[in-house]
Amino acid sequence: MPTDKDKSGKGKNSSKATRAASMTERFGAREKDGIVRCDACPVLCRIRPERSGACGRYANVDGELARVDPLVLFENTRDSGDAVVPFEDSSAEWSGNLVRQETFVSAIGSGTTYPDYKPAPFIVATEFDGLDTVTVVSEGIFSYCGVKIKIDTDKHLGAEQADILCDGERVGHVTTGEYGSQMFSVGGVNHLTGGSKKEGKITCSTLMALCNGEAVELNVDGGCSVVVQAGKAPIVDGIEEQRMRVGCGSATIGMFAQQWHGLVDEVIVVDDHITGVLSEHQAGRCLGMEPSGIRVSGRRSTPGRYFNVANPGLGWGGTDISDPFSIIESVDSNKAQPGMRLLMTTTTGEESIYCVLDDDLKPVEDDMPAAVQKVVDRISENCEPSLCSVLFIGGAGGSLRAGVTENPVHLTRSVKSALTQVTMGGAPVYVWPGGGITVMVDITRMPENSFGYVPTPAIVAPIEFTLPKDRYAEMGGHVDYVQTLDEIRDWYGDSTSSSSWNPKNPWPLR
Repeated sequence: MPTDKDKSGKGKNSSKATRAASMTERFGAREKDGIVRCDACPVLCRIRPERSGACGRYANVDGELARVDPLVLFENTRDSGDAVVPFEDSSAEWSGNLVRQETFVSAIGSGTTYPDYKPAPFIVATEFDGLDTVTVVSEGIFSYCGVKIKIDTDKHLGAEQADILCDGERVGHVTTGEYGSQMFSVGGVNHLTGGSKKEGKITCSTLMALCNGEAVELNVDGGCSVVVQAGKAPIVDGIEEQRMRVGCGSATIGMFAQQWHGLVDEVIVVDDHITGVLSEHQAGRCLGMEPSGIRVSGRRSTPGRYFNVANPGLGWGGTDISDPFSIIESVDSNKAQPGMRLLMTTTTGEESIYCVLDDDLKPVEDDMPAAVQKVVDRISENCEPSLCSVLFIGGAGGSLRAGVTENPVHLTRSVKSALTQVTMGGAPVYVWPGGGITVMVDITRMPENSFGYVPTPAIVAPIEFTLPKDRYAEMGGHVDYVQTLDEIRDWYGDSTSSSSWNPKNPWPLR
């Protein structure tokens, strides 16, 4: 742990060697022959001089334990005119500075305290808008963690509950299909620790790559290959997706019914889930349209809404068909007439065909009128770009919480009462209701390469807890280890990195 000199801030002129020695005492122990033991995780690496540990995060530099990555400090600059504030000292000479510089100590590069009884690596006292706050930072070791992936696509990627494989190992499973997206669950303690050593290793490397914004190829058992990268379009079986559907077939009918009215006699929007038929649909009936007599295959749910018109696949509207006419089951000659105009399209407008019924009441493809094409184009216009969203989810266990307070349940209650704010790499998190502290964060809101690993295997992720200083004392926090920002800077020396604040994220101290 830090020496009294380190904690008091009186060591501003201390050498790098002194700081290194302090880090060695804080995160490990010296052994003979220049070997340093690293206590940052249960692996307890014995690191020889000029070598790094198994995780690559700690190294033996000149016989002392050193953190390889810098401690990341976020700088936030506010215009003085953002809010009306009283002058602190009207007699003081104006420096000419029109901005206020604020600093937030993130957990990125902070290190991990292990065993569990040690206080968090840094407990930082700062002042913001007249309020004394404390931020507890730590790179938590998460065995109970994974990612939830939202893949914007109309394609059928695989059956629900199907295994997801990476490099031949099971790393997750397919979950539910959502509105225009397919959800994957990757990771979790059972894949990290419950299977073979190889499964755990590949699961860990897959999670770290996904969380650090890298592209990863995932293979669905019995389904497709998908290249996933946060903030990028998914690549399904080698083809990059372009658009996320505007809605199901029924919703598409409802949205554009009035624009089609008078231009066509029937519209069929092909969709794997709910195929819409305009003339039968409530929207068509409200517009006074007569039923066309064209009946599609599948199970009718309500008028103009059909389930199971085809099997799921990579064809039209997420079905397995390449010929849209194949879903037309019959044409009622009592209602249909030669010359009727039929439009068939998908929920993204990427596939469409315009046809006219011939004398035998069979659809024959024809040139699409410009006015009809305009509405089809509008479907595409209302489809947002396909993206992959990667959200890290993990449970902050009792051991991590013990680094914040001697009575970990007090932290849980404080978080659930919104008295303590949780961030990860400065990014806001969603805290799940119920017991414990289970958090979920959009990795695109975090700095690049925020995640690491330990070969237990487990993911290492930054996490910060910010709360008023007096409340921290009330919850039984490790107040004897609170340090100021200046003391942190002095203790870490040159091993800090200042980064600009992401303006998309709220300032944690506010």
